[in-house]
Amino acid sequence: MRSSLSLLFLLTFLAQAVWTPVRAQAPFQTTAPQAFLIDAQTGSVLFEKNPDTLITPASTVKIMTAELVFRELRAGRLKLDDEFTVSENAWRTGGAMARGSSMFAALNSRVRIEDLIRGLVVVSGNDAAIVLAEGIAGTEQAFADRMTKRAAELGLSHLTFRNAWGKDDPAQKVTARDMALLATHLIKTYPEYYSYFGEREFVWSKIKQQNRNPLLGMGLGADGLKTGNIDEASGYGLVGSAVQNDQRLILAIYGLRNAKDRSEEARKIIQWGFRSFETKAVLAAGEAVGSARLYGGEQMSVSLVAPGPVRVLVPRGATERLTAKIVYLGPIMAPVKDGAELARLKIYRGSALALDSPLVAGEAVQLGPIHRRAFDAGLELGQSLFRTYVLKP
Repeated sequence: MRSSLSLLFLLTFLAQAVWTPVRAQAPFQTTAPQAFLIDAQTGSVLFEKNPDTLITPASTVKIMTAELVFRELRAGRLKLDDEFTVSENAWRTGGAMARGSSMFAALNSRVRIEDLIRGLVVVSGNDAAIVLAEGIAGTEQAFADRMTKRAAELGLSHLTFRNAWGKDDPAQKVTARDMALLATHLIKTYPEYYSYFGEREFVWSKIKQQNRNPLLGMGLGADGLKTGNIDEASGYGLVGSAVQNDQRLILAIYGLRNAKDRSEEARKIIQWGFRSFETKAVLAAGEAVGSARLYGGEQMSVSLVAPGPVRVLVPRGATERLTAKIVYLGPIMAPVKDGAELARLKIYRGSALALDSPLVAGEAVQLGPIHRRAFDAGLELGQSLFRTYVLKP
């Protein structure tokens, strides 16, 4: 069973994080039913509105399709010059005759992986997505299963996929939060391939198509990711990224009524995010913030440290006090490797989660002597029984 222990603690920076504003700031509002805005470098959450509501992703699923393709390229199992064949299924289901977005790949033709990637992320080609899925996994269903499994490996447990291109399926669901986190992962992990998302146009079969991402032409510093919509009932969505002054913001919004509202709300949220926050240093790399009880080790606890600098973005002129807590899964059993992730540092602005950052072991701890391991095992058993039978809801 998953158990967690939350430890509230006070940091010196908290007392310094309260300012007297020149004037009160009204809460930011958007008409988007679901929205999630994050600072890519710090992981700070700048805005959220129903970020964990399960929604229909439409073509934004192609971000996950691209992740699997980029992973195959990184591992050397694919090369950009490799070719896949356009099957009849891909041609009929995702091609021009299906009346969806398409790169217009010809039936039975062989297309380079690099061109399929451009067809996938620039013009949102459904045929490109299906060809890639079949070429990598044999069938689109097998590829969709890999998509869901890969999302779980990345800790994105609310992403469930049934196809590679965004066809409406009641079991295919995502959340704005997890899609923004997926985009963050893709940008950081595959910088050499992410640039395809920012290309403004793509020509195939002598047909020139513009990138479907409306943010690219708004002067926001936008450089990629995807839009999606199936019909007015499911709404219009977008996962986008923009960079200004070396700061990258990533936005996921869903449920807008039409393409115009989607573009306007995305622009408004990103502009607000860039102008409304400032960075505060919280911890230096390697700085200890607490310790965790350790069972069966040569010592009774292990220090928790920040693996890198921890910074949080706070609203300019804010009066909200920052609070923080350490949250970890227990019990922690020896041996423990130096640098192993053991806990999360969660920082809140008021009731809103502003930052969720890892904490790691500050040192390696080996197994302790047999008598200590036996004592700790008995202690943990007793605590487990107490939690189960005394503290049970």
